Amino acid sequence: MKIESGSTLTHYRLLEKLGEGGMGVVWKARDLKLDRDIAIKFLPEGVADDPERRACFEREAKAVAALRHPNIVTIYAIAEDEGTYFFTMELVGGDPLSKYVVRGGVPLDRFLEIALPIAAAHERGIIHRDLKPGNIMVGQGGMVKILDFGLARMFDSVPSLAADKNATTATLQEGLSGTICYMSPEQLRGEPLDHRTDLFSLGIVLFEFATGERPFEGKTSAEAIAAILKDEPRSAVQMNARLPRQLDRILRQCLEKDVRFRMASVLDLRTELERLKRTKETTAPEKVPSIAVLPFVDMSREKDQAYFCEGIAEEIINALSIVRGLRVAARTASFQFIGTFEPREIGRRLRVETLLEGSVRKSGNRLRITAQLIDAEQGFHLWSESFDREMRDIFEIQEEIAKNIVRALQVTLSPQEKGALQKSLTRHVQAYDYYLRGRSFYYRYGRHDIEFALQLFARATELDPGYALAHAGLADCWSFIYLYSERKPLVREQAETASRRAVELAPDSAQAQASSAVALSIGGHKEEAERGFEAAIRLEPGLFEAWYFYARHAFVCGEIEKAARLYEGAIKVRPGDYQAPLLVAQIYDTLGRSEDGRASRRRGVALVEERIDLHPDDARAIYMGANGLVALGERERGLKWASRAKAIAPDEPMVLYNLGCIYESCQKTPGF
Repeated sequence: MKIESGSTLTHYRLLEKLGEGGMGVVWKARDLKLDRDIAIKFLPEGVADDPERRACFEREAKAVAALRHPNIVTIYAIAEDEGTYFFTMELVGGDPLSKYVVRGGVPLDRFLEIALPIAAAHERGIIHRDLKPGNIMVGQGGMVKILDFGLARMFDSVPSLAADKNATTATLQEGLSGTICYMSPEQLRGEPLDHRTDLFSLGIVLFEFATGERPFEGKTSAEAIAAILKDEPRSAVQMNARLPRQLDRILRQCLEKDVRFRMASVLDLRTELERLKRTKETTAPEKVPSIAVLPFVDMSREKDQAYFCEGIAEEIINALSIVRGLRVAARTASFQFIGTFEPREIGRRLRVETLLEGSVRKSGNRLRITAQLIDAEQGFHLWSESFDREMRDIFEIQEEIAKNIVRALQVTLSPQEKGALQKSLTRHVQAYDYYLRGRSFYYRYGRHDIEFALQLFARATELDPGYALAHAGLADCWSFIYLYSERKPLVREQAETASRRAVELAPDSAQAQASSAVALSIGGHKEEAERGFEAAIRLEPGLFEAWYFYARHAFVCGEIEKAARLYEGAIKVRPGDYQAPLLVAQIYDTLGRSEDGRASRRRGVALVEERIDLHPDDARAIYMGANGLVALGERERGLKWASRAKAIAPDEPMVLYNLGCIYESCQKTPGF
């Protein structure tokens, strides 16, 4: 059938051609039945001529049509007339975002008017893969609409676009000038993609709108590709002085080349942008200092003080976290940088300007602690000091280091914050040492490790009955044993008793509140548990256990969507943890978000691999990873991991239970 102005397809009359590209040809048309103007897109030849791909397209188009989001162009119908295949969709007025990109960029208010609706549209669980200003329409009253949402994925495997040698060059050149500049590194390398590829592309789009230029320079296509793969993005603030420093940080996090360090989800992006809008920052926002405290290096001859070195760093993090005028990187984010990393690299990945590093040499009751505060960008020392003291002085040393950091960064403390910096939940050195050892074993998550941690926490409470954190540690161990080993009322009661004592001793301790909430949750006290979890998150937003176990609690209570949000919060505060991504993947499947589920499982399995490289006997990590592999279709590898977990802990109930689930899942798979 000849496609031209005035032609009629079923009950649609073509009026004028609106555009043409690799994704097909778009016409404005009149729906003669409903008496309204619509848009018609004709399918690319590779889709229209292949029945199998056409059927696949129809399935995908139905999924996109079901999105029904005010910022996504709506698909109405898929139709055919005399062998011509097309689909109809909402006709969008206005101009593409590319027309609003101006030299020097735009003010923050204008930027947020456009950026927030785009971010909201991307929370629908489908990958776009071709985000660019030309696919974003801005209409009257600031209405924003995204075109071809999800359709790029549908057309991704169309062979005719590459198979036709006569068309390849033209199509490729068009793609390079119009699309390559907005591609993610993994997309350019031809690697598997998940929702984070759109985050990178969206980062480029938003950067260009904010500044008038793209973050990666390159006059030719080859130069643009090389820049995306290798170069650091330019600073948005340096290119548009009207923008706040915080926006620079947000955009840089979207533009991380390594997906592990990229912003986790578009929901996180929208949250950050909304926070930026609420603060109403001006062109010269007040600078908020930021710091990451790295684990101190063990310089002792026996090299057996790793737990103590980490404990010192964690205590300093906890002390600094109460200071409102200071942004402190979470423990788990900081502690991943053990080894040889350049300060600039650490600062870039953690989005902080300063680093605290140090070392500990312990011999008997003598301590030699060194600490250095470093400018991450320039690499020079802002402050450094050595402490030659006795073990009993450890609390004073930690307080002195925290105070010197605050002083060096020129942060003003309130009277309450000054008092809090001097506050320690114990002054008993041996009890403190037992507690640090206990936490070190607890975080290994093995049954025997938990039992040993239980003994260490018990010793700490014997030496200092008023040590709230040690009581919280006891509660955590008993809760863990109840959840994963012995479902006995006596075990649960032990958890409740210890957690109750922890809260009585330190009601303002987030750890105590979280430990209490877990014990209440396993005891079936829904409302009390939720109040405890909420209190813990309010007191310490970066406490992983509060988010993780709150998510588990919500899931058990049947609040599936809430559980997903909480697991996402756990992933955000501890991006290196393998558990939350694997567990939330199951929830995504339940919610019909299969792509998010696969992406989350891939992330979880990768983190398991990192975990077992360091802890090859971690049965829990191995069987959870095995579950993830089987769900991803990698049965052989998953079964090998399952056998490995069984060999490590053949009698552990949770290992046996999960192995049963894995084998049952494989039995349901065709060909097993």
